[in-house]
Amino acid sequence: MTADEQLTLRVLSALLREDVLGLRTRSSAQERADGRWLVPADAPLALPVTAEGFQSEYAARLPLLELDGRTVTGLDAVVAALTALAEAEDRPGWAAFAEECRQTLATMELHERARDEVHARLTDLYGADPADWTGPAAALGHDTLAAYLDHPVYPTARGRAGLDEAQLRSYAPEFHPAFELRWLAVPTDALTTHGEHPLPSWWPTPAWLGLADACPGDGWTTLPVHPLTVGTALEEALAATGLAGRAVLADRPYLTVVPTLSMRTVAVADDPSCHLKLPLATATLGRLNRRTIKPGTLLDGAAGQRLVEAVLAREPRFADRILHADEQSWAHAGHELLAVLLRRYPAGLERAVTVPLAALLAPAPGGRLVLDHLADRFHGGDPLALYDALLELLLDWQATLFGYGVALESHQQNTSLVLDGNGLRLLYKDDDGPRVHTARLTATLGELAPAREEFDDARIFGEDDRPLTDLFTTITGHLCTGALAFGLAAHGRAGLDELLALLRKRLAEAVDRIGPAGAALRTDLLEAERLPVKAMVTAGTLLSKQRSGAADVNKHYTTGPNYLLEQAIPGRSPAGDTR
Repeated sequence: MTADEQLTLRVLSALLREDVLGLRTRSSAQERADGRWLVPADAPLALPVTAEGFQSEYAARLPLLELDGRTVTGLDAVVAALTALAEAEDRPGWAAFAEECRQTLATMELHERARDEVHARLTDLYGADPADWTGPAAALGHDTLAAYLDHPVYPTARGRAGLDEAQLRSYAPEFHPAFELRWLAVPTDALTTHGEHPLPSWWPTPAWLGLADACPGDGWTTLPVHPLTVGTALEEALAATGLAGRAVLADRPYLTVVPTLSMRTVAVADDPSCHLKLPLATATLGRLNRRTIKPGTLLDGAAGQRLVEAVLAREPRFADRILHADEQSWAHAGHELLAVLLRRYPAGLERAVTVPLAALLAPAPGGRLVLDHLADRFHGGDPLALYDALLELLLDWQATLFGYGVALESHQQNTSLVLDGNGLRLLYKDDDGPRVHTARLTATLGELAPAREEFDDARIFGEDDRPLTDLFTTITGHLCTGALAFGLAAHGRAGLDELLALLRKRLAEAVDRIGPAGAALRTDLLEAERLPVKAMVTAGTLLSKQRSGAADVNKHYTTGPNYLLEQAIPGRSPAGDTR
């Protein structure tokens, strides 16, 4: 199957899952000689489908659709045909989505050309077996492998708005490049800073950067800038903050870094336990999902880390099993392109293999899955045993947090396995988007609970469990555990019924362990007929926020079937609201 056909299937499946143009709820099933088709009642359209079960009853079966009785193939033509059926005021979003599709297709084709070369370089750098890639520097190799996988929800996730092939090869994680940062000297009084730790010894002074004459005295602080942000975007940010003519951009690049899976975050090559999160003037996972850094998210991330650590202090059984990066050191100049987070990883990872969940199903050099290599070394060659060990710890921890009134947006990119002779541990980062049940947090943590004033985003706090169960379901459920179950089954590592039964069992155990506080999780996740599902294409690209009603493009939901129900084990007829 060509890259165009693969992406067309993903796009059609996502649009069907999100019920775009009523493809799901305003359609009836029609059996034809080649299989099932969905036929909307109010459009001259037909879509070939197959039973799916993970977040949607159906997925696209063939990379095509019928329009007015004629077959439409090819990604551009398929998107154009659907665009013609959209409301006039939504056409700009559809045009943006068409461009996303083109960018993503070009990136997928580039990946195919580059993969063997990149795998060979990773092998030269870190060794033939990714289960032996130990330490913070080698962990970046796992990020590179993960970058070749598609997102479980967003169909065009591999595309990055406005970047060409040369820029991707120079700065994107899938090419494992190294490059030097640019630096901006800013009057210290123009910066808001946070953090008690001193800056690392490699952090430059203006004099290091050749700016001693332009920035005399001690009243200056240097701010790293990603090379892709230098230019018009940076100049506009400086003008907007009144720093044009005051801040000075050094001509000389300095400090070699390597991109992580989150392209805007880079690891310092000579000190890879330190990462710098830097704003980028691009977008991924939708045109409204900009890769800048809003100053308020820095405040929320630091407060979120303190909240997690307050829970850990009350739960000694998780000591040394749940690790967290330090995210207390940051600075910004009042603009989303003038900011930096200095993330420090915990000590003691030098002999450990650190792998983001997003990399587990990625092909490693040689073609086997990363998870297979890890299972061979740490779980006697049994992928199901590794999956079970992950479930036990991850679900126990996330349910414990829920018992305190906390749900984290700790998706497959922000959650990493740490494997060594001490067993399996989990490493977390990026806590700027949690949801908190205020009354339960106060009741469980008391004076240890962070005050609401420590956070910037008012949406974090509420008195209802539903935002927490929605976040738990879509992140911990779908992205961190459900996607792995369906992926392992697709790769033939175990039967889907066995994997989902195991997931349900471990989830039920974790929910039972927290007692009455787990009632909402049991009702909204284990027993619900339908589950919330991220509608990221709708909220992130196709519709404006006014049209979608999305307060947060990453927390805007449709619904899908509950694959955790015992009667929902695949092989039985898909049920739901398709009619």
